[in-house]
Amino acid sequence: MIEEAPSSVLSPEIRKQMGEHAVNVARACNYTGAGTVEFIYADGEYYFLEMNTRLQVEHPVTEMITGVDLVKEQIKVARGEKLSFGQNDLKISGHAIEVRVYAEDPANNFLPDIGTLQVYKKPTGPGVRVDDGFEEGMSIPIYYDPMIAKLVVHAENREAAIAKMKKAIDEYRIVGVETTLDFCQFVLAHEEFVSGRFNTHFIKDFFNPKDLTPEVTKDMEEMAAIVAAVALQQKENELVEAATSNKKFSPWKNRLMD
Repeated sequence: MIEEAPSSVLSPEIRKQMGEHAVNVARACNYTGAGTVEFIYADGEYYFLEMNTRLQVEHPVTEMITGVDLVKEQIKVARGEKLSFGQNDLKISGHAIEVRVYAEDPANNFLPDIGTLQVYKKPTGPGVRVDDGFEEGMSIPIYYDPMIAKLVVHAENREAAIAKMKKAIDEYRIVGVETTLDFCQFVLAHEEFVSGRFNTHFIKDFFNPKDLTPEVTKDMEEMAAIVAAVALQQKENELVEAATSNKKFSPWKNRLMD
C-alpha cells in the first residue's frame, strides 16, 4: 500500500549486487521489454522471489527518482526501437514515496467500499503526482480493483518526502466512500516506518483500527457542550419571541416548520 524508492535499508553495495542479479535473471531467458524482479530482504540477506513480466503499480517511484518515463520506454521497445538511455546514464536523485488510495475501510479489516465520489479534490504542487482515473461525481463499483489513485511525491531526501506525503494526504479530499488515506497517514507518522525498521508484519504488529478514531479531548467535549447550549438558548428565545408577538402562536405549527 506504501512504496518508496530508494529502499531505506539497502546499502549501495547490496543495491548494486541485487541490480546485477536482476539483470542476469532477464538475460537468462532473453527477456525483452519492461519487467520487475522481486527479492525478499531480511537480516542483511536477500532472496529471489519472482519476476513480473510487466510494470508494477509502484513504477512511478522509480520514474520519480530516475527521471525516466518507463511507460514510454516500454512502448518504444515494443515498437522495436532502442532505449533512449544507457545504464551509465541512470542515477538516483532524491527520494520518492507512493501511496495507493483504495476505496477500502481500514477500520473494518480493509473491506472494499462502494459509492459515489461526492467530493474529489486532488493535492497539487511541486513534486506531487496523482495517477488516477476518476472525477468528482463518478461511482466506485464493486466489480473491479478498489484502487482509486496512486499518490506519489518526490523530495530531496526521505525525511522531506515523508513530510510532503503527509501534507499531500491532508489536502486530498474524498467524500462518498471510505479510503485508506487515514491509514497511510498513520503509517507515515509511526516511528517504525520513520526509522525504516518496518517489515511486512507492520499491520499485525502495530495497527489497531481504534488508532484511526479521533481522540475526544476534554476541550472538545466542553466546546460541544457550549455549542449545544447556545443553540438551545437561541431556540428558546425564538419561541418566547413568537409567543409574545401579535401573531397567533402554534407550537405544533412551529415544530412542523422546523
